[in-house]
Amino acid sequence: MDKFLEHASEAFTSPLTNPVLVFIVVLFIILISPIILRPIKIPGIIGFILLGVLIGPHGLNWLAKMDGHTGDMTGVDGIDLFSTIGLLYIMFIAGLELDMNEFQKTKNKSLLFGFLTFAFPICIGFPVSYFLLGYDLLPSVLIASMFATHTLVAYPIVTSYGISKNEVVAVTIGGTILTDTAVLVVLAVIKGLSQGQIGMDFWLTLGISLAVFIAIMFGVIPRVAKWFFAKVQGEQTSHYIFVLTVVFVAAFLAELAGLEHIIGAFIAGLALNKLIPPSSALMNRIEFIGNALFIPFFLISVGMIVNLGVLFSGTWALIIVVALAAVSILGKFLAAFVTQLVFKYTNNERNLMHGLSNAHAAATLAVILVGHDIGIVDESMLNGAVALILISCLFASLLTEKASKKVVLEGHQDNSDAGHVQAHEEKILIPIANLNNMEPIIDFATLVKSKKSPYPLHILSVVENNQQAAKNINLARKNLDKMAKYASGSETELDLITTIDYNIANGIGHTSKNLFADGIILGWPSATSFIEKIVGEKAESILNRTDTTLFMCRLDIPLLTHRSIIVFSPPFSESEVGFEFWMEKILKLALELSLPLKFVCTKRTEYAVMELMEEMKSNTSASFLEYHDWNNIFGLTKFSTDEDLLVFISARYGDVSYRDSLDGLAKRVGRYYKKQNLILIYPARRASIHIDAYEDVKTAPIFRKISREIGNMFNKE
Repeated sequence: MDKFLEHASEAFTSPLTNPVLVFIVVLFIILISPIILRPIKIPGIIGFILLGVLIGPHGLNWLAKMDGHTGDMTGVDGIDLFSTIGLLYIMFIAGLELDMNEFQKTKNKSLLFGFLTFAFPICIGFPVSYFLLGYDLLPSVLIASMFATHTLVAYPIVTSYGISKNEVVAVTIGGTILTDTAVLVVLAVIKGLSQGQIGMDFWLTLGISLAVFIAIMFGVIPRVAKWFFAKVQGEQTSHYIFVLTVVFVAAFLAELAGLEHIIGAFIAGLALNKLIPPSSALMNRIEFIGNALFIPFFLISVGMIVNLGVLFSGTWALIIVVALAAVSILGKFLAAFVTQLVFKYTNNERNLMHGLSNAHAAATLAVILVGHDIGIVDESMLNGAVALILISCLFASLLTEKASKKVVLEGHQDNSDAGHVQAHEEKILIPIANLNNMEPIIDFATLVKSKKSPYPLHILSVVENNQQAAKNINLARKNLDKMAKYASGSETELDLITTIDYNIANGIGHTSKNLFADGIILGWPSATSFIEKIVGEKAESILNRTDTTLFMCRLDIPLLTHRSIIVFSPPFSESEVGFEFWMEKILKLALELSLPLKFVCTKRTEYAVMELMEEMKSNTSASFLEYHDWNNIFGLTKFSTDEDLLVFISARYGDVSYRDSLDGLAKRVGRYYKKQNLILIYPARRASIHIDAYEDVKTAPIFRKISREIGNMFNKE
């Protein structure tokens, strides 16, 4: 017993040195970080860095960076290895996901914006670093070049608003390629200068080695990759290993050429850009493994370097943070402003460029870490750079969301993204949750389903993957048989599906994608357990795992007893991808039940509804009532009676029409309207597109409703 206690005490001594224990701690952080931080909307990139600070040498001291001088082979050096891979992975994915076709179309405008977004931050940042902050020449140039970089962390926002094909977005993406590449080349020169290697030989060697490197990466690698992918078919594992090999070979070749290894990884992404389609299985594997393991390791290791105590050590540390944030915002604004004047963009398009180009993340970390490693940047600047990442990411996402909304109002939404479901191709999925309320849901689905669709209603039962799975799957099939017997009464054809998955939301998400379902019809969300409230309630989990239109129905009263259908449609709901689909379903429901429609909305939504009804040649009676205080959902009660069927249009987090007041809408309206039938609709959205999953910065204020989230966690209902 004493020996066991001694061994345990030794294993848990801070900092941890047991390789297995170190790995467990890091994996546990990767596991719990999204669960803890998602409810309060802290971006992934910030969350991992903060947790790295917490467990690092300047926090709880659970983990410590390996001593490079002693080379002690403990489990901790695995963090350095994995974090290096993560850094290369970030740069590789950034190059891989850039749209080269859009860059070709707008290359001249991108060249100008790329030059301006590189030049202005450096021209402002250098004197601030040199004269105001008192850094020497080389550190000042390095810090100034850090301002020139930007990472498109706010790109998912423009995608969700349907303006990703807007010209200014393409110009900004092109500018990203140019400014980040230029900064990384400047970084190589600074590193050479700091080591006293700059001379004619340096420039000659750099020029020749860079030419050879570019020739190999864009002349040889694409041809070899194309041959390999063609010859080795069906071997997805081999394809992934090949890509990973290319990344590390490119990183090594870049170092031989006198450049930073991150340049090699970025160039590797550009070289393989056209050979790996964004929706391919290979791209999915690349992103999944990187986002699940390597990139979090890198972000955690960055946090371990940071000493937040330095930021609060005095006014000087705060001056550094304020100076960095001011230079960052001003430099990027001037670049967007001059580009606006030259190409006559609107103010909202200028703000969109400013927002997209203002976030500092991966490239900024790369630059400042290299400067710190070679000893020309001190700890105060390293900590200031991490603070800059936090500030710039939040500022960029808020500005991008605001500008995106206004660009949509100007009518610049992408028409090609407005998906219309053809009636003869419609597929509807109905997951079984509670057998007691399934009959009215099937009745509702039968009423709204397109009669032109040859597909049956797909009824799904998800069995959790546990020891009782085999037994439960037989029970699920019996339940499905009961549904089939009920549906046969209305001659409704059903497709009965049973699937095994780790949880219900996952099973619904996978089945929806496999079926290409156009709509999902669910029962009303029921009370959840304490654990479900922490990890994520089922209804919210289903929303997060699907992109299609989702109907939540509480149909306790026969539909034929209603006198009218009232649709509460918030501002911008007409700009959602699924607008046409849910409108078709509501119009069909009103027609089947012979009920008039009343829309409570804004004038803009009213015009869109009237236009769509005219286009569909609908003769359903419709009236409109204006409402503007959409932050007060309970103000809608004055528009309805107990005899009305109430339809609430909501939105998934981050969608065009989303607002804070829509949080927990099902619970709130369910409590208030206890005697009425309710339908809650979440329109379809565009599939999430990320430059990097850990840089998907959400747009809501970071401290939005923290108290309410904590309250919900302990709410019995």
